[in-house]
Amino acid sequence: NMYMQRVLTVEKATFTPLVFSTTGGMGEEASKFYKHLAGKVSRRTKQEYHHVISYIRRKLRFVLLKTCIISLRGHRGRVRTIPEEPNELDLNFGPIVEYY
Repeated sequence: NMYMQRVLTVEKATFTPLVFSTTGGMGEEASKFYKHLAGKVSRRTKQEYHHVISYIRRKLRFVLLKTCIISLRGHRGRVRTIPEEPNELDLNFGPIVEYY
């Protein structure tokens, strides 16, 4: 891939295309990326890995579904955004118990 070579030589970085199907399936590189992302989020927030990856996949599937619906029927109504505070996001759905 010519673009990958340019990124490696000029930018000293890598490029990973995230490829998804409309049903929520993902390509091999996208799957690796999301596993890596879930691992980092899990370590940083001290949440269990399987809860984090489940949350990420669920959010991704709903975003893909919403995108497909909008592309088929068009956008209706006003856009409302509700910001999420990542510090307050708990993915374990239960009380956090700290052991000393």
